[in-house]
Amino acid sequence: MNRGKIVITTADLQRLREAIREMERWCSEADRHSLARLKQELEQAIVVEPADVPPDVVTVNTRVRFRDLDNNEEMDYTLVLPDKANLDKKRLSVMAPLGMALLGYRTGEVIEWPVPAGTRHLRIEQVLYQPEAAGTVDP
Repeated sequence: MNRGKIVITTADLQRLREAIREMERWCSEADRHSLARLKQELEQAIVVEPADVPPDVVTVNTRVRFRDLDNNEEMDYTLVLPDKANLDKKRLSVMAPLGMALLGYRTGEVIEWPVPAGTRHLRIEQVLYQPEAAGTVDP
């Protein structure tokens, strides 16, 4: 399912392009497909300055609560760059299929996104913390 255009900050766009280039050097063919999809999303994204991103958009370093609509499970994760990922600490890489799915969505929106185990159906319940809204964006 095609989703609408995602909203992404100029800073996140730059960081994600660098992460994609790095990951393309060593990733599997299956990962290349996911990266190509992410690149396509980024090319079509609505790009805004960090100060202009709406506070309910999932950006890099956002803590988000979402619901798996297939099993009604609610989850909280912080979406991070790959080098900060740690599922035990609830830090989900933006380069993981689920992380790619969350990026750029807003509270209340429903996501349908393919992952290795099938298609996930998720709804963004709440942005619990967004660095841009809090004024604490990393350089």
